[in-house]
Amino acid sequence: MVIGEPLHTYAVRVSLSLDEQTFAEAEALAWKLGLGRSELWRAALREYLELHRGEDVMAALNRVHGKNTGTDEDLRREAARRTFEANEW
Repeated sequence: MVIGEPLHTYAVRVSLSLDEQTFAEAEALAWKLGLGRSELWRAALREYLELHRGEDVMAALNRVHGKNTGTDEDLRREAARRTFEANEW
């Protein structure tokens, strides 16, 4: 047991409204992966949350380092300039 971890996990029931095609595709994928519906929805939601958690990290980095609105070429030039300045010649 890890200190600070909850001893029990509680499930919360939710209701989803899906169009028929999305539902059918999800059912087929769940069957293919050997998962129940709840397991599939849980895995999909976790993946979606993780994806957006990365956006929070990127937003924080942009706040610290300033937003980059330059092109790839601008980035390459800036990287080259910094590398050049950081080395003794």
